[in-house]
Amino acid sequence: MKTKNLILALLAVLASLTMTAKNTYELQSPDGKLRVTIHADNQLKWSVKHQQTVVLQPSDIALQYSEGKNSNTLGKNIKVKHAKSEQHRGTFQTAVYYRKQIQDNYNSLTLQTSQGFYVEFRAYDDGAAYRFVRTKKGQATIMRETATFQFGGDYQAFAPYYNNTIKGTRYQTSFESLYTECKISEINPDTLVMNPAAICLPDGKKAVIMDAAVEDYPGMFLVKDGQNTLRADFAPYPMEVIYRERNVIPQRRADYIAQISGACALPWRVVLVTEHDRQLLDCDMAQRLAPPCRIKDTSWIKPGKVAWDWWNNWNLTGVDFPAGINTETYKYYIDFAANNRLEYIILDEGWSSPETLMQIVPAINLEELVRYGNERNVGIILWATWRNTMRDLDNIFAHYSKMGIKGFKVDFFDRDDQIVVRDVKAISECAAKHHLLLDLHGIRAFGMQRTYPNVLNIEGVRGLEQTKWDGKKNGKIQTDFPRYDVTCPYLRMLSGPMDYTPGAMKNAIPATFNSDWGNPMSQGTRAHQVAMYVIYDAPLQMLADSPSKYMKEQETTDFIAQMPTTFDETIALDGAIGEYIVMAKRKGNKWYVGALTNWTERDLSIDLTPLKLQSSEAVVFADGINAKRDATDYKCTKVRLSSAEPLKLHLAPGGGWAAIIETAP
Repeated sequence: MKTKNLILALLAVLASLTMTAKNTYELQSPDGKLRVTIHADNQLKWSVKHQQTVVLQPSDIALQYSEGKNSNTLGKNIKVKHAKSEQHRGTFQTAVYYRKQIQDNYNSLTLQTSQGFYVEFRAYDDGAAYRFVRTKKGQATIMRETATFQFGGDYQAFAPYYNNTIKGTRYQTSFESLYTECKISEINPDTLVMNPAAICLPDGKKAVIMDAAVEDYPGMFLVKDGQNTLRADFAPYPMEVIYRERNVIPQRRADYIAQISGACALPWRVVLVTEHDRQLLDCDMAQRLAPPCRIKDTSWIKPGKVAWDWWNNWNLTGVDFPAGINTETYKYYIDFAANNRLEYIILDEGWSSPETLMQIVPAINLEELVRYGNERNVGIILWATWRNTMRDLDNIFAHYSKMGIKGFKVDFFDRDDQIVVRDVKAISECAAKHHLLLDLHGIRAFGMQRTYPNVLNIEGVRGLEQTKWDGKKNGKIQTDFPRYDVTCPYLRMLSGPMDYTPGAMKNAIPATFNSDWGNPMSQGTRAHQVAMYVIYDAPLQMLADSPSKYMKEQETTDFIAQMPTTFDETIALDGAIGEYIVMAKRKGNKWYVGALTNWTERDLSIDLTPLKLQSSEAVVFADGINAKRDATDYKCTKVRLSSAEPLKLHLAPGGGWAAIIETAP
């Protein structure tokens, strides 16, 4: 019997890998729909096909590097010493995520070269990936990496152009860009495109380019390289920097992108392939490709919701003290958090000296706030810049951990070259050592949440903060936030959680929206904001508005306060990128369902069969009948839902819908 099983396993591996010609290999996904062809001759190339759809035409792969005085290019006239195929079928548990268990099924091909590297390819049902792995000792300098993505036509793209936060610095960005929707040929050749970026294939399919498992190596940008082709671009290694307020700005960069040492794996280059847009909403690729968790005991990591100060400008009403950055204001935030079962508050910018985290401003008694928060079961998270955090990392984290601080929001990385990526890892490890949570801003996600689950949230998204200054020009709205709101979950959320910071209580239709730094508002309806608490992955989730406004809108606040921030199961029910989203997430015996739309009013009929509901009671938070006139209009009702009948939804322009469904234990 054992011999028979061994033969069957061998046949399965052989079925997933075929050597079709000399130095040409074919690898297919477990379901047989996706096929990867690797050409290992004069130029290493890969191509990808999904059923009859050509995803990638043969596209170049190469790595130019030097070891001492010797320069080499891996990928030119490649010599394969050995080709090894494997079949992997398994699962792994998650510490902090929107599902408890992840299926990890793929077929792989490893090409061992004569240059001290191997190239590993993987084929999953929903995509393909490859990476370089170095196997020898000593130092190497990576001069450049070639990763091209040549498509079969001039297809429509969702391309997030990088936002240059400081003029004259090509790779300086906060990763908060909108999505430019254009053909590949129309992408600006002089700008960088951030990943993940989507390409609309024939037959309604999508291809998404992204990287994963980025450690001690720069992140990947994309640039146009011909009519139908994108290629990777990487920030060169910084050699000289200047300090300007919160930022560290490279003034001179090297002619290489990274320096590596010893045996190590370079990041994955990934192409996701989906038949339906909704498959992008709950894709686990970043988790699958990330290194396993490096924190032995994760029991101290407590996700939760946060009363945030900065967006609402510390605006409190009906109090008998001056609101602002002071002890009395933050005690009020703590009281609000405790009364509404929120786990944390954040002290954003202003609690410490601009130059050092070890000097607290006189108006703040931090030890008293920690004591008061402990009494009320509310933890405190502190804001910091990357620059100040790295001045004395271990001592800073040790000091505040001992005081009782629960975590740090580290901001203004605004780059992802090798130095920054290396520091992100150092900060994550040091924070875990001192049992501190992290919320990283000014950086994009690249799959570190599985490896360091104390990194509960990451920005890299054009979130609600932008409404404070991004208003109207000549009477017209400059940024269409509702369309962005139903685009970023399909793309940005692929690489990890996103700190969009929802929760605005002042909601506006286009005619009434404007930017207001001190008293900001959102585009779209109240229900649109509430539904984000279901749809957006954010284990550390903000309530962005003022405690005073939430207390005046207690019914809304009560609904939001019930929302978990991590889940046991997630199902994407329906959606179209840039148009609308419907998702369901389960925690214990409760389902949480959310829906969002752009400015298009729509009626949807949603199949609830995957939820396996009997007749179950649901509390529904929906757009009011007049929400298209007054975006604050909503209706909260109780209904009964069953999988036997489709769910009928009406979404106002810029609208939303959310439900909490209790099922039998």
